[in-house]
Amino acid sequence: MDRRKALLALAAIGAAGAALAQPARKPARVGILFLSSPASIASNIENLRASLRSLGYVEGRNIEFELRSADGRVERLPALAAQLAASKVDLVIAGGGNASTIAMARASSTIPIVMAGSIGAVEAGIIDSLARPGRNVTGFTVPSDLGAKQLELVRELVPSPSRVVIFTRADPAGAERRAKAKAMAQDFLQMTLEFVEVAEPEDLAPAMARARSLKPNALLFGPDPLIFHQKEQVLAFARTSRIVAIYPVRDFVDSGGLLSYSISPAAVSRTLASYVDRILKGAKPADLPVEEPREYELVFNMKTAKALGLTVPQSFLVRANEVIQ
Repeated sequence: MDRRKALLALAAIGAAGAALAQPARKPARVGILFLSSPASIASNIENLRASLRSLGYVEGRNIEFELRSADGRVERLPALAAQLAASKVDLVIAGGGNASTIAMARASSTIPIVMAGSIGAVEAGIIDSLARPGRNVTGFTVPSDLGAKQLELVRELVPSPSRVVIFTRADPAGAERRAKAKAMAQDFLQMTLEFVEVAEPEDLAPAMARARSLKPNALLFGPDPLIFHQKEQVLAFARTSRIVAIYPVRDFVDSGGLLSYSISPAAVSRTLASYVDRILKGAKPADLPVEEPREYELVFNMKTAKALGLTVPQSFLVRANEVIQ
């Protein structure tokens, strides 16, 4: 072997040795904090994993997940958020409305937090603005006026609806927002809104009894983890009451509910994965504008409509993303 070839061989051996000496890069650790039960959010987690795989993240190789579920109990969130903060995850996805995001933001002011659908995050004081969220929080937020679009759907399905009952989580801070919603519904839609508040699973049965006593034309169930957790009870109530009901996600419609109007689950997973990817590559949450959903999904169950004796306008069916026969 001549001198030049010998030097090249030695250089190659040296390079290989240096590569072997370098420690393998640890997988990114992503915490996921959610209020719902694991079963109710399982499909959402799988959609997120699929979206991250499309960006090159493989669980066990370059990414790991730390899941924390409060099983529908808001009071458990602070302790779970503290656990994630202590475990020094690289970022946290906070799902389940505003409560999870607020709990995580209080637990850490440095760990990046990606909101998975907070409601009216600016109005709730979670971020400074959509364009400049500030602090360590970004992600996407659902407009607080989503309920107005759902009420418009009620008007299309129910002749002269006069009273709509909305199931919502007990929240003293939301009193002003609910008062504004009542006034707008009365002025522009000629509807009376009645808010029935629930905080814990045991509140649901008496809340349903009160809702029935109000004799509403329609029911509207908000995107609250408690509603997800008690899906069968919620569906049974609407079915036995024979009342038009709008649900927060299509899973209720697949199980016999009338209709859902919500943000697209596929769009949600793609958006979350994009935020996770950018943050893990060095972006700061304060520099990433918060997004509002651009894709909504209307799913309608025609079999349930027939059981309720509804006359469904063709224009309504044309707008639906899917009609279940």
